[in-house]
Amino acid sequence: MKEKIVGILGGMGPEATVDIFQKILKATPAKCDQDHLRIIIDCNSKIPDRTESILHNGKDPFPFLQESAQLLEKAGADFIVIPCNAAHYWHGKIQRCVGIPVLHIMKAAADYTADKLPEVRNIGLLAASSTIKVGLYQNAFAKKDIETIAPDQEFQDKVMEAIYGVKAGRTDIDLKRLVVDAGEHLAARGAQAVAAGCTEIPLILNDGDLSIPVIDSTLALVIQAVKMAKG
Repeated sequence: MKEKIVGILGGMGPEATVDIFQKILKATPAKCDQDHLRIIIDCNSKIPDRTESILHNGKDPFPFLQESAQLLEKAGADFIVIPCNAAHYWHGKIQRCVGIPVLHIMKAAADYTADKLPEVRNIGLLAASSTIKVGLYQNAFAKKDIETIAPDQEFQDKVMEAIYGVKAGRTDIDLKRLVVDAGEHLAARGAQAVAAGCTEIPLILNDGDLSIPVIDSTLALVIQAVKMAKG
């Protein structure tokens, strides 16, 4: 069976785009260059801020997302992954504007959690405030009978500071401490695991950094992407 070409609708932010590319490489069984997947990347960092659009009626990113998705399809991608959680607010509209599948990071994370941690019934969410507000993860995990716990505002503010710190080029211990504090706060509230529900979070938080497991949603998406590409 012919391998499928992966399209990455990236730039939100650029570091998260690099991260998903590297994770696809590591997740692909390969002994030489030719064993790796063909990947087309559109890293468009000019796409307007998704959180600003959702929370504060900022500039609509959808026309930019549509343009990028259609560009990837025209370039030959067989399916698309989007390494930005908040951008999945427009997932349905993006899917309708192209004729190739657009994978869904929240569904991937929920599938991964149910498969790897079937005992988990309560999961904490480290994500942008916009992602939490529109219920993207809550809906995906509810279909697996998993309840989602969001941080209290004090800790959510720390998460947002960390996210925008990574977008500004930082990956230092001070940012890590912010998300660790928020993660342990979620554990204290009954979370049995934590979902890294923003693609900047896995750049500063790894599984093993908390007293409970960390689900890397980017990695969950990568696993589904490699499986689809390999057929």
